[in-house]
Amino acid sequence: MDLDRIEAMSLLVAAVDGGSLSAAGRKFGMPLPTVSRKISELEAHIKTRLLLRTTRRLTLTDAGRLYVDHCRRILHEITEAERAAAGEYTAPKGQLVVTAPLVFGRLHVVPIVVDFLKAYPQVDIRLALGDRVVDLLESHVDLAVRIGELPDSSLIATRVGLIRQVVCASPEYLDARGRPQTPEELTAHDCITFEGLNSPNGWTLFKAPGSQINVPVHSRLIVSTAEGAIDAAVAGVGLTRVLSYQAARDHAQRRLEFVLEAFEPKPWPVSFVYAGQGQLPVKLRAFLDFATPRIRERLIGERG
Repeated sequence: MDLDRIEAMSLLVAAVDGGSLSAAGRKFGMPLPTVSRKISELEAHIKTRLLLRTTRRLTLTDAGRLYVDHCRRILHEITEAERAAAGEYTAPKGQLVVTAPLVFGRLHVVPIVVDFLKAYPQVDIRLALGDRVVDLLESHVDLAVRIGELPDSSLIATRVGLIRQVVCASPEYLDARGRPQTPEELTAHDCITFEGLNSPNGWTLFKAPGSQINVPVHSRLIVSTAEGAIDAAVAGVGLTRVLSYQAARDHAQRRLEFVLEAFEPKPWPVSFVYAGQGQLPVKLRAFLDFATPRIRERLIGERG
């Protein structure tokens, strides 16, 4: 297989993932006519139409879908071969790509990455923080931090901790308005709703395992970020409901107090997820061994 065909396969996969030939061109810094020509030459070489092109979108033919699946595997194997040749399977070195949820990553992953870089000077890290779940193989990601129950897949998952959904408020607010002892008492309180986790009209808690209760609430403030909800709660606006790691710092500094802990739903697992195909690069094994105990310690420390 020659380099031109590998390049054309890479362009084809990038076009499919990006939804257009222009997206592939931007990724590889290549003019649109060149991308179009190279993919056309690839189709001519295999004597099969792979893409149906319109002004608005690309659609794979049946043969194209099968071919792109094979291209992904071939390109992954080439990447693995290059990693092996570069020594990534004999010593911790090279670039490691990690993805994590935005706030969780900033609070917990970044400090661990900083310490890891000091300990392993031959490893570079590209850390992508965002709440969108990405495909590890398609996006060339070595390790993902995932929060929540995981679907069945061929990926390997290592559980590193648990995340709670907590109800909290400032001590000053609770001193003035009282500390709710049951979910029903939320109806008498001012609430701050973080839209990413709750409905502004009602919060779901659990009176017993498997027995949930939907409590109507009065949302004095509705915000689109957990940080905004926490800041308002610290300022005394009312009760809010967020994830435990989001409120951990203010809770540790006694700016927030947790309430209704007996009525929290089952905690969500936090996992390190990575592909288990073939030999594990030493840089990834080094990061797993370094980060796993540290993030477990951090998450245990914030559960109090």
